[in-house]
This record gives sequence, C-alpha cells and structure tokens, in this order.
Amino acid sequence: MQICRLPLPLKPGDWLNVIAPSGALRERAAFEKGIQIWEARGYQLKLAPGYDARWGYLAGTDADRRHQLRQALQDPDCRGLLCLRGGYGGARLLENWQWNLSEPKWLIGFSDITSLLWSLALEGVAGVHAPLLTTLYAEPDWSVQRLFDWVEGRDIAPLQGKGWGGGQARGILLPANLTVATHLLGTPVQPDLTGAILAFEDVSEAPYRIDRMLTQWRMMGAFNGVKGIALGRFSQCDPTPGIPSFTTPEVLRERLSDLGIPVVAELPFGHEGVNAALPVGVPVELDGDQGSLSILN
Repeated sequence: MQICRLPLPLKPGDWLNVIAPSGALRERAAFEKGIQIWEARGYQLKLAPGYDARWGYLAGTDADRRHQLRQALQDPDCRGLLCLRGGYGGARLLENWQWNLSEPKWLIGFSDITSLLWSLALEGVAGVHAPLLTTLYAEPDWSVQRLFDWVEGRDIAPLQGKGWGGGQARGILLPANLTVATHLLGTPVQPDLTGAILAFEDVSEAPYRIDRMLTQWRMMGAFNGVKGIALGRFSQCDPTPGIPSFTTPEVLRERLSDLGIPVVAELPFGHEGVNAALPVGVPVELDGDQGSLSILN
C-alpha cells in the first residue's frame, strides 16, 4: 500500500462540485442541510447536472454518472468532489475507467463511495472517508470540525476505541465499507494491501454475512501483510430474533483475533452514529493495547 498525495488544502471561497455517483437521492431535507453546512463554512457548491436523477436504484445511468465525475475532475474551478449519498453503483463507474488527473482533488464520502476512494488511492491520491452530504447534518460538532480541519490542512486528533490486543503497528490507512471492499477483492480496484491498516464499518448485514465476508478475506490470503485492523460501527447487524446465531462482535473477534496483528474495535466511524473523518492512504499508528488510531505527521 503506497502513501497517497494530499490535494492542496481547501479554504473558504473554494468551489466544490456535488456529484451523485451511486444511489438516487431520497433524503432531500438531509441533503439540503448538508449543503448549508458547507456553505456556512464559506464554500461555493456547484450541483452536477442530473444530481437528482433516478434510473432504477441508481442516480442516473452509468454514462450520466460517469459524466458527472469526469466533468468535476476536468472543471478548473473545482477543488473537490462532495458525494451526495451512498447506496450502490460506484463500482459500476470503474469499468475501463481512467482518472486522468492533472492535479489531485479532494473526494469526500463513505459507504458505497469506498470503491471510488480505493480506485483514487491506486492513482496515489488521498480521498477522505467521511460523511456524505445526506449524512453530514447528523454529525456532532466535533466530527464536522474534524472533517474541515483535515481538508483545510490542520492536524486531527487520535480516535479512541477498545483495544483487542496485538501491540502497536504503523501502516497506511485504508478505510472501507466491509461489504463494498469484499466485492472489490480480485478486481483491478483492489490495492496492494501489504502494509495497510484496514478500517472497516458496515450496516444492515447479518452476523453470518459478516462471517462469510471475513472468511473470504482469510481464504484469499487478503490479510497477509496487513499491519492492523480498525473497526468502526456495525449498525443494524444484529442476529434475527429466535434463530441461533453469534453476535456481530463475536464474529469479528473470532475471525480477526488470531491474525497476530493489532485490532481496535468500537471506533467512532460508520453508519447511524458519529462518522469521524478518516483520510485514505496516509501513515497511521494503531495501538491494539490502548485502543487508539492516530494519524502520523
């Protein structure tokens, strides 16, 4: 896993393009609140034509969504790309895709945006695993400030979770939605995971599905060379009542604790709760004893 280049820091007054590379817009009020947060900070936002389109469960056809992405990348006034929502569809844009970046630009989002963040990291550019425009309004003040601190060139504090042991390790941070990341394994979008500190979150996946995905990682040897694993929130991942099952925390501990690397759980990122910004492709230290994840300067 290579260290990625950071785009130049943003500053109030900069133009940011709003794109919808994945699912169709449903949360109109939440979206408008997210826009207001960025504008209140002094940024100018440009909505991509067709940002609120719908094609089945997607925010427009692949060609239209790919055009939004390409147009934002080629726009000389655009300093960054704000993803509208997750859902599904980002990976569909990456078939035969070339970034052709003249200069790095910020890409901000999470969940289904994992596919774009990983693809951009392969180009050596650091995106940000952070709230979408439809989820930003629900963040506490400190989380919103953390996002702005990072993209505006300031340091961000370590995150604290619960250590499962394994000592300390340094590596390159690669955040992801577990489901999306699992479906990228074996594709051209899978990075070299050697030296990576993986950071996983997920939503609405039964414990047996979490088990199945982690077992695939293990059987592929995908954890070989990984330096550590940080776990965020796995929301709505409870077992079906009345059916014998492990809990998701039990699955995570059983599938990961024997890898011989630091594991930290219960970190404040993911769906349906605090989603603290995590930069992609930067050096970090994961402390499996103290339960911390720190960005290294």
